[in-house]
Amino acid sequence: MKVLPVSLAISLALFCSCGGKKTSPSDEKPVIQESSANLSPIINQLTEQEKAEGWILLFDGKTTTGWRGAHLDAFPTHGWKVEDGQLIVLKSDGSESTNGGDIVTVGEYNAFEFSVDFKITTGANSGIKYFVTEKEKQKGSAFGLEFQILDDAVHPDAKLYTTFPGSRTLGSLYDLKASENISFNGIGAWNTAVVKVFPNNHVEHWLNGLKVLEYERGSDEFRELVKGSKYVAAAYNEAGLFGEAPVGHLLLQDHGDEVAFRNIKIKELK
Repeated sequence: MKVLPVSLAISLALFCSCGGKKTSPSDEKPVIQESSANLSPIINQLTEQEKAEGWILLFDGKTTTGWRGAHLDAFPTHGWKVEDGQLIVLKSDGSESTNGGDIVTVGEYNAFEFSVDFKITTGANSGIKYFVTEKEKQKGSAFGLEFQILDDAVHPDAKLYTTFPGSRTLGSLYDLKASENISFNGIGAWNTAVVKVFPNNHVEHWLNGLKVLEYERGSDEFRELVKGSKYVAAAYNEAGLFGEAPVGHLLLQDHGDEVAFRNIKIKELK
């Protein structure tokens, strides 16, 4: 009796077990794994983990509770709307705080992590300000350190600066320090801005999960940045050195362009 080679015997056995049918990658059903990126995000709600970590929701997706107009006792009567779970500043003439005006949180904060999703229209300009005290005379946008929100490709402000090139682009510390490592999801898409202010006054700007700049508020280096910016003007320092208030409101800017916000939340740091 002739003995078949082992490899041939195994091949025949596999052939028989498959009913004589050959298999190929195209015949096999792929295993489908659902990516978390394809799952619908939780909008204007906190997860149980976020609640346990101390996050507080600042926008419920339905009302303007927790917000008021800068230098006002109530929310602006025009220029803003709540629609489809979004807090939207409406398009006007592109001027700074001349329509509905800026809005600020009712609460004040000194060390925190603030997170907000934003979606801009073509050519839009807006911003997130922090350490806003409203101690300045009421004219134009309220004073504060600013995380710039901008369509860099279209808006002319992206090319403007006082001393520091790039300091008015998306994610920058407005007119003080340029952002780097920018990953922008595009016009009409949601992006996430995060501002972290630690108890030791170390500050970080984050965009879509990437840190784009950092600085030390109140340091000698910071004060040199202020000296080279528009904020060196006396008007910005009449109520104290610019950007160095011990506590302040958070602000969403009306710069006359349509910008939407959602998932607005904060966690105080200690």
